[in-house]
Amino acid sequence: MPMSRTSARRSLSVAIAVVASSAMVSGVSQAAVSGNPQASNRGADAAALAQAKAHMHGMSLDQKIAQLFVVSVWGKSANEAHPTNQANYGVDTPAQVIEKFGVGGVIYFNNSGTDNVDNPEQLAAFSNGLQRAAVKHNTHLPLIVAIDQEGGNVTRLESPATEFPASMAVGAGRSSADAKTVATINARELRAMGINQNFAPVADVNSNPLNPVIGARSFSSRPDLASRLVTAEIDGYQEGGRLSETVSSAAKHFPGHGDAETDSHTGLPNIDRTEAEWREFDLPPFKAAVDAGIDSIMTAHIEVPSLDPTGVPATLSKPILTGLLRNELHYRGVIVTDALGMGGANVFPPEEIPVMALEAGVDQLLMPPDLQLAIDSVKAAVESGRLTERRIDESVLRILLLKLKRGILTSPFVNEHKVDKIVGTPANVAKIQQIMDRTTTVVRNDAGLLPIADVPANVLVTGIGDTTSGLTHRSPEWLAASIDERGADATPLPTGLNPNQATIDRAVTAANGADLVVVLTNNLSGRLQQRALVNALLATGKPVVAVASQIPYDAGFVDAPTWVATYGWRANAMESLTKVLFGEVSPKGTLPVDIPTGDDPNTVLYPFGTGLTW
Repeated sequence: MPMSRTSARRSLSVAIAVVASSAMVSGVSQAAVSGNPQASNRGADAAALAQAKAHMHGMSLDQKIAQLFVVSVWGKSANEAHPTNQANYGVDTPAQVIEKFGVGGVIYFNNSGTDNVDNPEQLAAFSNGLQRAAVKHNTHLPLIVAIDQEGGNVTRLESPATEFPASMAVGAGRSSADAKTVATINARELRAMGINQNFAPVADVNSNPLNPVIGARSFSSRPDLASRLVTAEIDGYQEGGRLSETVSSAAKHFPGHGDAETDSHTGLPNIDRTEAEWREFDLPPFKAAVDAGIDSIMTAHIEVPSLDPTGVPATLSKPILTGLLRNELHYRGVIVTDALGMGGANVFPPEEIPVMALEAGVDQLLMPPDLQLAIDSVKAAVESGRLTERRIDESVLRILLLKLKRGILTSPFVNEHKVDKIVGTPANVAKIQQIMDRTTTVVRNDAGLLPIADVPANVLVTGIGDTTSGLTHRSPEWLAASIDERGADATPLPTGLNPNQATIDRAVTAANGADLVVVLTNNLSGRLQQRALVNALLATGKPVVAVASQIPYDAGFVDAPTWVATYGWRANAMESLTKVLFGEVSPKGTLPVDIPTGDDPNTVLYPFGTGLTW
């Protein structure tokens, strides 16, 4: 039977009293909350385990199963009615979702399909509202509140929150100290908004230049550099401040998504590495994450026949998750799936996927497309004997230990009145800008165009950009504004990701009247019209600076005499680019990957470590 509200509160109060009376941090000893590998590999200490078991004592099977799930909700406040909540969950508001199902966590998004984000103060109030719903109903356990705030292209919280560089930009900067600072500031801001788990850093080694989904989300194509920066960011997320300023970090996507040629959002990538190659290239950053005491590791929806010849996705593979991650690497933290609605996961019937994931060794089930079906399927598997309740208990204990370790169980709420003093502060923004200024990479400067000695009268800034002038992809406008501040007259002319011939012609006409052209690119590999745009601008004879504004591999597809890589297209990346163009800072970034010639990954045009300066 479900625990009564009175007994649940009594259990929670007893556990909190134990915490308050002990010489521990939020109920877990310093050894257990530290990021040292010994603490991680031996698992939780006895006191923390006892407290987690006290929380679990008396929970019904239904309540324990619900703790395994992390779900998305629709709306921007706990009590906002949204039709998608009704369609997906049979209730109107996010709070009612929590009250009905008693899930262990939620995840925020800022896209049009699941838009939870308005501003930092709103998000703090939203988090508090969800936590109130959680602690007043069902198990009375506070929520894990998660987000994908990687930086760069995967940025869920935009300005006025601080925006962070892409991992590959951090890789170009090479600095472990900067990586830790990025994660420390990110964690502090997230926690102020009530978010206590960040699905970052990306530990994938982007060894395939044509990877359609990782790219600049990865630190590097070199496992040693990726490992070093993964470790530094974990330290920043989990140990960068007081417990109330840290978040759980999640290395992703095990066993390594860096060699994929298919986007796992839409299909199941097949990674044809040998096991020896996997151990050389993909394994090191994840081993480093385990050694650093990472709280959680996210699985990949990829097929790796050399590690599991059955053909099931790694998310559902016992040889990969239990055999390698648990038994070989001795990982004792939480294993969380990537979103279960992605194409790479949906290769079995929907009722099979959550059960197979638990059989493989997963603890947290992220965003099942049908939550009620998933819950019912897990319960039916326990009732039939396919899964044991002891197996469910193992995962629930790991989740509760994570909640204890981060202080979530004892301090789930945030001060909504202090958000603006913590999130997006001038000091935070300035510090991240300084770090960004150390990442811009000058790949080629054959014409000696850079740095620009004399401020040009007229500058055309064209290329990628949202032609509807929405908030996202306004790179030409942001760059033009930065250039204007240096005394030039810069005109933004966004052409979108796939410009047609009429758009290219307009850009060429504008270029003919300019003294300097800056063209921003994004993934020339699959976008032939962008290549045509750059080549048409070069044909005008005007000075042209080509900028790979997300993945640096663009420099291999067009023979421009001046190439710069920024690894991101947000306003702070455009500001750093402007400083480099006008010689205000010397470029310090060096390529964290090899750039091949066009579509031939075997011919390196610009090798790892390339980076011109002055």
